[in-house]
Amino acid sequence: MGKIILTGDRPTGRLHVGHYVGSLRRRVELQNSGEYEKIYIMIADAQALTDNADNPEKVRQNIVEVALDYLSCGLDPAKSTIFIQSMVPELTELSFYYMNLVTVSRLQRNPTVKSEIQMRNFETSIPVGFFTYPISQAADITAFQATTVPVGEDQMPMIEQCREIVHKFNTVYGETLTMPDIMLPDNKACLRLPGTDGKAKMSKSLNNCIYLSDTEEEVKTKVMSMFTDPNHLKVSDPGQVEGNPVFIYLEAFSKPEHFEEFLPEYAGIEELEEHYKRGGLGDVKVKKFLNNVLQAELAPIRARRQEWEKNIPAVYEILKKGSEEAQQVAAQTLRDVRASMKINYFDDAALIKEQMEKYSK
Repeated sequence: MGKIILTGDRPTGRLHVGHYVGSLRRRVELQNSGEYEKIYIMIADAQALTDNADNPEKVRQNIVEVALDYLSCGLDPAKSTIFIQSMVPELTELSFYYMNLVTVSRLQRNPTVKSEIQMRNFETSIPVGFFTYPISQAADITAFQATTVPVGEDQMPMIEQCREIVHKFNTVYGETLTMPDIMLPDNKACLRLPGTDGKAKMSKSLNNCIYLSDTEEEVKTKVMSMFTDPNHLKVSDPGQVEGNPVFIYLEAFSKPEHFEEFLPEYAGIEELEEHYKRGGLGDVKVKKFLNNVLQAELAPIRARRQEWEKNIPAVYEILKKGSEEAQQVAAQTLRDVRASMKINYFDDAALIKEQMEKYSK
């Protein structure tokens, strides 16, 4: 079996530049590398409903938004299978079987689950579906026998729990599931892009995102109002680069050609940072450069999205075909799982023969 990728996003809103540098850009590179036999990109609507059960319309409307972001970033349905999670019911059945392999205390110790529960104020009323999110994610990964899962740093505990489930299943029932490996972004600045307000995480709910679908003017407005070093009051003041969102974004997005085109007086990001740290470089100049960098990166994405927006039925057809293909693959994994667990009663000719012989005596 060749190398297989499974990754995806929850459709709770439009995707932002944090998604782009954290995973989308890498997905396109991996898709075009030719190194992977199959690439599955999942729109995780069922998981989105675990904390949006009272607002299904929000999830429903954002299916196409996420699909448009995928296509505009360069994900190609001819190379990657883009599908909707809820259209593959086998994933739900796999989750149910895996629940028997995980304890409540282990779920409670998952750092990602703990932080998400706190962020959503679920401490006293945790939806069971949300609590078992790591199990559902393990079903998604193993259903497609994924060998590689590209995610952000915050998802590491989820992949580790998936690996535990795979190990437990294979130990109890025999070698059936593929052990996945995590793939983190190469650029440390891309591990978790902060919000434009300086908060640790870019979040739709905090309104501190730059969206991939933002207009040129919207991007400029957000960049020019970004949080920087609060002690850098005058151009002559020394500035702090560490933890400064503007420089974190530049580390994630800027390339040598950007400096050549927009800021030729600097050789690269290191020289720009040194100047800022010793003083004499204003925030406005740095923000203008960041705006130029982001506009250069987002312009082709924006243009592709505008073309796809003209043909929404084609987008849904891509999702339909992708979901049908994904279901066929997941169904085979489910058959293997049921056989290993010895609950494939009607397909097990040996079992039927054994019972016939038992009762014919």
